[in-house]
Amino acid sequence: MSKFGVNVPPGIPATTLDEVKKAVDQMADEKGEVVIKSQILAGGRGLGKFTNGLQGGVHIVPKAKALELAKQMLGATLVTKQTGPAGKPVNTLLISKKMKLKREMYFAILLDRKTAGPMMIGCSEGGTSIEDLAEKFPEKIIKIPIDIRVGITDAQAMQMVEGLRVTGDKAAAAKQIKALYTLFDKSDCTMVEVNPLAEGLDGSLIAADAKLGFDDNAAYRQKPIFDMKDESQIDPREVAASKYDLNYIGLDGSIGCMVNGAGLAMATMDIIKMHGGAPANFLDVGGSANEQQVVEAFKILTGDKQVKAILVNIFGGIMKCDVIASGIVNAAKQVGVQVPLVVRLEGTNVARGKEILATSGMTIITADDLDDAAKKAVASIA
Repeated sequence: MSKFGVNVPPGIPATTLDEVKKAVDQMADEKGEVVIKSQILAGGRGLGKFTNGLQGGVHIVPKAKALELAKQMLGATLVTKQTGPAGKPVNTLLISKKMKLKREMYFAILLDRKTAGPMMIGCSEGGTSIEDLAEKFPEKIIKIPIDIRVGITDAQAMQMVEGLRVTGDKAAAAKQIKALYTLFDKSDCTMVEVNPLAEGLDGSLIAADAKLGFDDNAAYRQKPIFDMKDESQIDPREVAASKYDLNYIGLDGSIGCMVNGAGLAMATMDIIKMHGGAPANFLDVGGSANEQQVVEAFKILTGDKQVKAILVNIFGGIMKCDVIASGIVNAAKQVGVQVPLVVRLEGTNVARGKEILATSGMTIITADDLDDAAKKAVASIA
């Protein structure tokens, strides 16, 4: 952020207690206090709770107590509103200098579907849950759409400054808003959320805390950013899937899904739910998956203990049904599927695909259509 001219508090990341000790010595203010922040890929850290009982993922502490607190935080699991009940492991702490702030605001830039471009969102109150604030006082939220072809204008930056009720140098504040947009644009961000965006005692704006998201499709041109990716913060199933270009999202149900195409995957999940089941995942193998990808998909599904049945739903367009049927049979034999396997094939070479399944010698439940497949998958674990 500082690379793009955004004002940020001085801070040092620490992954060991020795690093914490050195960072605390450098960051302690004149009163001997430092800020210790848990670094996880989720918001709501300040109001979060560690599974070991420690309350709060962000603390202001005297230098003498910093190491003792860090021992409770490093390696522990922090649960917040955004992590889900499983929480996230805290492998890094950010040791920051305590800032003297006059007031706190909220600022974000998100991608907005309705306007098909970036949307600046601001609120003159911040530092706490923006979701709760937006629900109680929606009139306090400022929204300014940006034309991606033009970029942020001086007028838009000043409109946001006025909406945030900045009391200091408004021209300097507008410059900070423009710097945050430049960060969003040049770093291929999907989100820049600054909470709080604070005013220092001198009236200058400071990004006191921030959360950034990046477009995976831009990884090839944002290598330094993506090299910092911490896979311990991500579902291990999603990490495994990404290595084989599979789109995977873990869910809470018991029916594992393997589908080609995101739209068909969503429809499959909906119909499973409609018939009384619950999908264990979203898994899109894409339109041109090869046998190795199918094998890896089966490994992910069968490795999930909550999966009690697997539903494969393939529409053969680019991907021919006979090729995918061979892949399913070979993958199932290689992995060793121990749960009911329901397969629905439709499209190119479907007759040959069904013949391959029927003569495989394996216990495969075939289905005529998606509705039939969902019913059979749900019934198989009833």
